Amino acid sequence: MTISDSGSENTRDHILDVATRLFSRLGYDAITVRMIADSAGLDVATVTDQVGGKRELYIAVLERITGIEYDFLQQKVAEAEPGMAGMILLTDAYLDFCVEHPEVPALWMHRWLSDAADITELEERFSGKIQSLLLGAVSKAIGEGEAYEGEPPFDLELVGWTTVWCIHGFVQGGFMDEKGRTRRPQDPKALRRVRKHLHELVERMLGMYA
Repeated sequence: MTISDSGSENTRDHILDVATRLFSRLGYDAITVRMIADSAGLDVATVTDQVGGKRELYIAVLERITGIEYDFLQQKVAEAEPGMAGMILLTDAYLDFCVEHPEVPALWMHRWLSDAADITELEERFSGKIQSLLLGAVSKAIGEGEAYEGEPPFDLELVGWTTVWCIHGFVQGGFMDEKGRTRRPQDPKALRRVRKHLHELVERMLGMYA
């Protein structure tokens, strides 16, 4: 994301960086504009002048992070060739993106738990276009219907969501091993295990069609 050299734009970006960190850690309902201002080292008036109130801050944060996510996935979808290799590339890319940007799954998982429930239009406005992009990628991977006749023999949306759920859950909560230890993405061995598991999952879901 390009950041302007102007002081105003830099201040706005700084505010959104801080707001993203706080919203992703604590959720919308637990945050106040005062908390964001204090964490940013600014007064409330500056924050509201640059971005707006709490609702406007939250919407601006989601708009920015989903814009980054969409641009990233759009590039990877364009690079992915039809077939299983393309689906594995996309799966790896999305896992790596979420590990690098854990605020993305954190913000959406807060919403899945009814955080900011009074702001209802955001899934359709932001997440919907990403879902459409990924659905198109799955269709591309299986040859847009060439591998079967009629309707797909599986649920395209839930194929995508199954992968997203696995990645978001791992990035945010890790998994527990046989000794009761939580293994997180920062552990290279755990990350390799999850990556391998995701490859196997995608191959089992789409292998006979991609």
